[in-house]
Parts: sequence; C-alpha cells; structure tokens
Amino acid sequence: MRFSKLYAPTLKDAPADAEVVSHKLLVRAGMIRKLTSGIYTYLPMGLRSLEKVKTIVREEMERAGAQEIFMPTVQPADLWKETGRWDFYGKELLRFEDRHGRGYCLGPTHEEVVTDLLRGEVRSYRQLPLNVYQIQTKFRDEIRPRFGLMRGREFMMKDGYSFDRDDAGADESYHAMYEAYKRIFTRLGVKFRPVEADSGSIGGSFSHEFMVLADTGEDTIAVCQSCDYAANVEKAEVKGDFAPCTESCAAMEEVATPDKHTVEEVAEFLGVPLSAIVKTLLFNVDGEPVAALVRGDRELNEIKLKNYLNADEEPELASPEQVQEWTGAPVGFAGPVGLKQVKRIIADSELMAANDYVAGANKADTHVLHLDLARDANVEAFIDLRMITDADPCPHCGGALELPKGIEVGHVFKLGTKYSKSMNATFLDENGREQVMIMGCYGIGVSRVVASCIEQNHDDDGICFPPPVAPYDATVLCLDPRKEDILGKAEEIEKMMEGWGMSVLLDDRQERPGIKFKDADLIGLPMQVVVGGKGLKNGIVEVKDRRTGEKTELSLENLETELKDFYQKVLDGWKAARD
Repeated sequence: MRFSKLYAPTLKDAPADAEVVSHKLLVRAGMIRKLTSGIYTYLPMGLRSLEKVKTIVREEMERAGAQEIFMPTVQPADLWKETGRWDFYGKELLRFEDRHGRGYCLGPTHEEVVTDLLRGEVRSYRQLPLNVYQIQTKFRDEIRPRFGLMRGREFMMKDGYSFDRDDAGADESYHAMYEAYKRIFTRLGVKFRPVEADSGSIGGSFSHEFMVLADTGEDTIAVCQSCDYAANVEKAEVKGDFAPCTESCAAMEEVATPDKHTVEEVAEFLGVPLSAIVKTLLFNVDGEPVAALVRGDRELNEIKLKNYLNADEEPELASPEQVQEWTGAPVGFAGPVGLKQVKRIIADSELMAANDYVAGANKADTHVLHLDLARDANVEAFIDLRMITDADPCPHCGGALELPKGIEVGHVFKLGTKYSKSMNATFLDENGREQVMIMGCYGIGVSRVVASCIEQNHDDDGICFPPPVAPYDATVLCLDPRKEDILGKAEEIEKMMEGWGMSVLLDDRQERPGIKFKDADLIGLPMQVVVGGKGLKNGIVEVKDRRTGEKTELSLENLETELKDFYQKVLDGWKAARD
C-alpha cells in the first residue's frame, strides 16, 4: 500500500478530550475519528487492525465447533419483557418506538434474540449441543462514555451462545470456549489472565473474565504469586480465621464527637485505630433499606452485598435525606444499634472476630464505645463482604497476592436456564420428556482488543503494535521518492516482502525524512525498512525493530536472507515478551 494514497491523516497533537493512551494514539495515528460522544468511525488502518482481530476470533471459534450467524441490531421490546430485562437493564438500553408505536431497542447483547431463534427450531435432544456466535456492532447508552474505544457507546463485539441438554454438556461447552479464548488472546500477542468474575447484568452461575494486563486498566484483579488463582476484586474471596470472639467488653456508652463525620476524623479524635471502628453504610436495595458493616480500614464490596441479598438492582447508597430519615442523624453518625427502620443488617465476617468497637450512635455528633456486635446489634449474617487487599492471603493456597490493573476484553458465562426457562426454550429428551436447554454466553470486545493492545504496547513515540494486530507487517520508508533509483529499490523491497506473504506500507510521500520517521514510530508497525540515497551508495538499507528500537544495517547483496532473519527476530522477540 502506498502511504501517498492511504487515508491516514496523522496528527501532531492528541485531541483535548482524549484521556488514555490508546485514545490519543489511535486518533493521532489516523486510525479512528470521533463522530459524537462514544461513537467512532474506523479509518482504513484502524479497520485493518479490527479485521485482523476478527479473523483470529473466527478461526478459533470454528476450531472450537461454533457456527457463525448474524442477528439483527434492532430488537423487539416483547422479547426483553419475557426475561424481565426491559426494565432491569436500565438506561443503558436505548429504547424507541416504530411508526406503529411498537417498542424496540438497539441491542447491547443478544441473549433474548438467540434464545427466541433456537426455541422455534430446536425440538429434540438430537439437535443439541449447539454453539453459535456473531461479530456485530452493539450499542449501550453509557452515562459517561470515555477512553475512546475502551468505553464507547457503539462498539464491535463477538458474542456467542451455547445450548446443551444438561449441566454436564454445558460444562463441556464452557470449557471449550474458555480454552478457545486462551488461544485467541495468546495469538493476539497480549499479556492476559483469565480471572474469576461476577456475572453482572447478564446473569448466570459462573463466569471468567479475560483481562489484558495494563497500568491504565479500569479493573483491579487479585493474582496469586504462588498458584494460578486470579479473580476480579469484585469476585475475590477473603478468607481468614474469623471465628466468633468469645471475650467480653465493657457496656456500650455514648461519647460526643462534634463535627467528626468520617472514620478518619473519629479515629483521630478518639485516639483509636481505624480497625477499631465499625463503618455503617446504608443502602436502598430494591426499595428496601439495608445496612452493611465493615471495619473502618476496609472497603465494602457492593457486588458481594448484592449477590447475598439476591437483589435485582445494584445497591444504591442512601441519600443524605434517607440517612436522616432512617437514623435520625446526619451523614457520618449511622451505627448498627437501634436502627428501627432498617430491618436488615449485614456485617463482614472479619467483624465477628473481635469486639469493643466504636460506631455511630444514630445521633448527631455522637458515637458509641465498647460495641459488641453479637451482644448489642441485630446482625442478620456475617459474610465475606469486603474488598480483598494485597495483605490478604490467596483464598486457594494461602500465598501472597498482588493486585495489578487489567482491561476486560473477554467474558465467558455459564448462564444455566436464566433465559431458556423464562422464554420456554425446551426440547424433548430421549424419553420424550420436555427439558429446558442449558445455556452459556461468551463475549469478546473486538474493538476494545485493539485499544487494549495499544494500552499495553506503546512508548513515548507512539504505538508498538503486536504483529498479529498491526495494520501492516512492516513499513518501507523511501527517504527521497523523487529519485528513481531510491524509489525503485523501495518498491523492489516492498514486492519482495509481499511475495513472502507480508503486508507492507510503502511511505512514498513527498515529505521530509524526519516526518516519515515520526509517523512510522507513531503508527507502530513491527518493522521499519529505511531506503535512502546514502545507504544505497554504501550497499545497505537500515532496519528497525519498533518494539525494542534496535537498528541494524543489512547488505543489499544478501538482503533477502538478512531481511527474513531480522523479521523473524522481531517476531521471536514479541513472543518472548508476551510469554
């Protein structure tokens, strides 16, 4: 491809609204352009990267026995109402009506549509198992789209769905997709970890996220340094010796804490450690007031609270007005004793291992001392309710944990009968009895993969594309295309490399060499081949490994062999860096 003909408008500066590296570099490298908030147009090079990801996904899906289909983007409201998600999904679901007043939405996911498809076609156990997938544009009306392709409203996604006769078959399908995803992300050349995860709004009984490790990731994962345990911190279990405390403490008493609203202020005022304070957090959960208790030096895991309560919606932190109504005190003085309007009090397991706590007294400017939760409060249950930390032991082997950042690029769910039961997707078993299909769901954020590759692979000069995702395998820089001998040699090298099956971008623009070098580093193709008049006179061309910055002079006499060897060295270096 000639750069002079390529629509790739590179920019010196990043757009003002770009917050993360991938957003800045994708725009600067001329790969995407913003249409409106959270919606982007892919320019030719951005689309090439996207298509390379899609090709790898398709090849591994076919290898795993999945069949590609393509479902409509516009989905009827009636299907979503069958599963109860029309209201539950929230404002991210973009709803509208057609000219006849019928309700529709733009599909953020396709569980309802695919279940409707198969319930009308699959009648017998002989037709199962089935595994279908699609690669399609999705739309989720994010309240605050940001980070370019990382969290847009419109995005490209591969979503797949398995249908099985029983749980054993569903487990096999899940495992097949789990292994396929490992192959996909290995082939894409990124450093990743599959981690245990919460199923979120999709639902289901078991799931794993596939995380690309990057400092700019939105998610934090708990990774054991001794075994292969890894989990999203929302899912990570906290285990410890939390046996009920058998020691007694003094009777509870009130103490004045004027204008001390935070646990830090209270701890400093009373001269106690944060660990001696019970933090009482009030939530509205499905219209019901709930109190959640954690130690003052801990953070509550709202996902664990939601799962314990089996709530339909995410817990909503109580407003100052609700806090005043439920406790009789302003924010900062809530406690677990005497909460007449809050019937459900859930405490973290760690709290039962001690007593003699400090907590809010449900009175303005007042706390209580010598709180014994077992004695003084009506706690419904002590459960694992807090965020894990790197000081906690691995829940599997007891080893040390680290908490790196990650970008979710894939998610596999074992759905069970959440959708098939509500939509009556059944089949007749070998005994002629009607059974409900067991489902699985498997997604990959195709456009997010491209962005996450850049988040993980860049430097101060631009992108360092992993070879499997790079728009082209290499760029040939013709430093003076006005001279026929230089352009001719550049074209000769381009054709030679293309004859090996490589894709090549020939920079034949009438630009200064400095601009070409900067654009080559910005775009970040794995290998650069520099053809200039001085080099040709000396019988050499220069090559550069974009990832390492290594430069080498190759002789024109043995160019084909030496260039092949250098490119193989580039590929081997990427593989070693990934592994």
